[in-house]
Amino acid sequence: MAEIKPLASFTPPSNTRTWSSRPHPNLPILATACSDKTVRIYSLTNFKLLSTVSGGHKRSIRSVAWKPGSGPSGGDKNGIGESVLATGSFDASAGIWRRWEGTSGYMKGAMEVDDAEERDFTGADDEDDEWRFAVILDGHDSEIKSLMFSPTGPLLATCSRDKSVWIWEEMEDDNFETVAVLQEHEGDVKCVGWHPSEELLASGSYDDSIRLWREDIDDWACCAHIEGHNGTVWWVEFEGAERAANKRLGESQLSEEQSQLLQNREKSGPRLISCSDDLTIRIWRRVPKEKKDTPTGQGRMPSIIKTNSIEEDWYEEMRLPQAHDRPMYSVSWSRETGRIVSAGSDGKIVVYEERWVTASPSNGQTDGDVDMQAATSTGRPQLSEWVVVAQLEDGHDVFEINHVCWAKRSDAGRRSDNEEIIVTTGDDGEVKAWSVES
Repeated sequence: MAEIKPLASFTPPSNTRTWSSRPHPNLPILATACSDKTVRIYSLTNFKLLSTVSGGHKRSIRSVAWKPGSGPSGGDKNGIGESVLATGSFDASAGIWRRWEGTSGYMKGAMEVDDAEERDFTGADDEDDEWRFAVILDGHDSEIKSLMFSPTGPLLATCSRDKSVWIWEEMEDDNFETVAVLQEHEGDVKCVGWHPSEELLASGSYDDSIRLWREDIDDWACCAHIEGHNGTVWWVEFEGAERAANKRLGESQLSEEQSQLLQNREKSGPRLISCSDDLTIRIWRRVPKEKKDTPTGQGRMPSIIKTNSIEEDWYEEMRLPQAHDRPMYSVSWSRETGRIVSAGSDGKIVVYEERWVTASPSNGQTDGDVDMQAATSTGRPQLSEWVVVAQLEDGHDVFEINHVCWAKRSDAGRRSDNEEIIVTTGDDGEVKAWSVES
């Protein structure tokens, strides 16, 4: 068993509810959505407030998202680049904010993170360090619950209490164009999550279901409707494209069945995780489509018409152990270790790890394409299982935890380049950092 230990509380805390926090993709900073209509930008090197982004919304900011590739890239020695932040608000609008990263205090902490003396940065006061409110995106009829940039294209997804999912395409000169309004959910849409390597979007809803969306010729459509949860789906998130959990499982000497399982997972692509009011955390896996050989020969003309159906089949691969006694609002899948962390209304923080089942299947079944589905969903034996490796009670005292995520560790106590911390965001206005110690 590991242990979740308090590392720091980000200071100063908000005097209102905080909804969610997102680490920057390239810089050691964190954006937190607050009920006081602001976003707080905190340092991940010293856990102090760097700046407050305000003035764009009329009501609470519910969610934040960084554009992938924001800020300087790892190979830019000059540390130059633009950070782009999206905000979703209870005022039914989304905002786009921009900030140029040059020689600012943010960059000082990012580019000189290996020097302990330079970790305690506070940011500069120059005008270049200010966030610019670039554009407002209107269209939803009610509060925006979640939003996320696509990692594979210039797309932003937003979802709302109005039961819809909107997809926006970023154009030039701070313009965004609406490319799809998806209205097949029958209840509030609580969350959206993009696939890491495909233009495939997942959404979870108050209607207890998950829908997957992708473009079909010139329009977007639902390509899968996943049912199974018996309560509101609060969070959906794809496994990283590198699939760290599979890599860790593959480090040991594998049996033929175990190797087959990992090979078939590679065919399926990144899995999808969801958590719900029904107190379950479930992992879903795609059934890979068989590729048909393209006919060739003299006299055959190539077709330019798309004939492949966009429909996909997803099934419940397994469920995580039930460790919460009240609904989980958020789960996060580590890109480094493959571990999963969950948190929610009971104030618990729970870390899970996938391991091989020690007992061999009694009937000798192998995975095939879908034969090794979870015992919880099909009654068939399973080769791997998720176990609880660490948990903590009352992470935010008596208050609910609205969001949890993994972040790269950047403070002076960092032991390796790949070390991660857990960040939780709560109803008490606190944002807290936690280390996981073995």
